Amino acid sequence: MSTATADPAATASPRTPAPPARPQRSGREWIGRIALIIGMVAILVYCVLPFYWMIVSALRLPSMGRSTDFLPIPPSFENFVGVFAASNNFGRALLNSVIVATTTTLLTLLLGILASYALARLRFAFKGIVLAIIIATSMFPGITLLIPLLKMFTGSYAWFPFNWMNTYQALILPSLSFALPLCVWNLTAFFRQLPVELEQAAMVDGCTPGQAFAKVILPLAAPGVFTTAIITFIAVWNEYMIALTFGQDTAMNTATVSISKFTGVTGFDTPYGTIMAAGVIVTVPLLIAVLIFQRRIVAGLTAGGVK
Repeated sequence: MSTATADPAATASPRTPAPPARPQRSGREWIGRIALIIGMVAILVYCVLPFYWMIVSALRLPSMGRSTDFLPIPPSFENFVGVFAASNNFGRALLNSVIVATTTTLLTLLLGILASYALARLRFAFKGIVLAIIIATSMFPGITLLIPLLKMFTGSYAWFPFNWMNTYQALILPSLSFALPLCVWNLTAFFRQLPVELEQAAMVDGCTPGQAFAKVILPLAAPGVFTTAIITFIAVWNEYMIALTFGQDTAMNTATVSISKFTGVTGFDTPYGTIMAAGVIVTVPLLIAVLIFQRRIVAGLTAGGVK
């Protein structure tokens, strides 16, 4: 019997292929990457530095309001205590801002969702003109509407014999008129991206048109609705012109108007530290909300971009 000898080359384990060599970057590519990083850092500093300066100014002593140091030495919370002094009435102003912003946002979503869904699904003549008129109403400068609104809310017109000055409705309705067109325009484009077959399938399974909208379409439209709600709330929360005109009474001041009337801790000079502390109190909740819900906001802003 002859014994067969195995070929050592055949029994040898196959060699693993060497990893491909990394492509060498040219000098122009490195310059482009460095310029991109520098640009990102510059934009970040440009956006964050004012907020950082507001926090630092709020943590200084009230007597150091004009200081230019980049660190509060020594740090103090006296400005935050001065914000809630009885003379400033800032607690009531915060409550007014919450009521006005929340109510305006809810009314905007309620009316905007219904109107945008109808514009996206119904077929009727001059629908494009209707959409153009709706978006055109948001382009009027707000200052041009204050005089007719002021005359209307003071009962100067016979067809509107109500005095709404220093009331919540006088603060909510004008803000609603500015927020609603943008809401309708955004959500109309969003609802158009949702296929109508989803509603038809739901109605085949026994849903009414209202149930198909509430149980199928509305949950799918949640990113767009949530984004519109955040944008509307922030816009109304930061609104100043309407709140100053129609909420002249101290008890009806919103947070932005109340900050402009601060007398501060000393009561004589400009209370820079107290104003900065109030700015931190007003801004931080919005910043936290945006950071928490940033994924939904991005999803709503980019929805419909790719079919």
